Order: sequence, then C-alpha cells, then structure tokens
Amino acid sequence: MNIAFTDKAIEKLKPILTSTNKQLKLKYDTDGCGCVVSGVTALWLVKQADADDVVVETNYVPVLLEKSRLVFFDDEMTIDVVEGAGCFQLKSPSQILNPRMSLVEMSESNE
Repeated sequence: MNIAFTDKAIEKLKPILTSTNKQLKLKYDTDGCGCVVSGVTALWLVKQADADDVVVETNYVPVLLEKSRLVFFDDEMTIDVVEGAGCFQLKSPSQILNPRMSLVEMSESNE
C-alpha cells in the first residue's frame, strides 16, 4: 500500500502534528453506518497505535491503519486538501474514497 500526501496537505498537517504530538490514523469508521461496507474514512489524531494497527510509510509521516480494514482501501491513495472547505480528500487513481474527509483529534477517553 502506498499513501502520498500532497504539498498542500503536508502544509496543513505540519503545525497540527507538531502542536499535538500525536500520530495520524486513517480510520475506516463504521459507527452508525449500519453495515461494515458502508463505512466512512476519516483522519484521526491518536496518541498511540491500537493492537490491530499496521504502520504504512508515506512521503510525509507514517500513517496507522487497522489491519482488519485494509480491504476497504486502495493500493495507491493520495491525501489532499479541499480548498475552502477546511477538510481533506482521500482519493486513488480509480476513485474518490472520501471527498470531504475530516480530521478528528481523539481524546484519551475515546481512543
């Protein structure tokens, strides 16, 4: 799996990651979706990896992904910024996986 960050995404994330001292996790969230195949991707800021997480090296910082959810991601993905919307976009050469992906800082109580 290859994940690349655009220059705009790196520029937006750099001050956030520096100030929070947390890791990025690409989460396939199924809470409230009704079905595991109806999940939504989001970027989470987490303090530490979970037992099921794998580390994927990128052109910026390593990203955590849940091993059990890898099937829902493409082999080649790009994380970009949606200008004027205050969010990110997750895309691959064949599709847009999430056109408006949020960045969520997880507190210790909900990690």
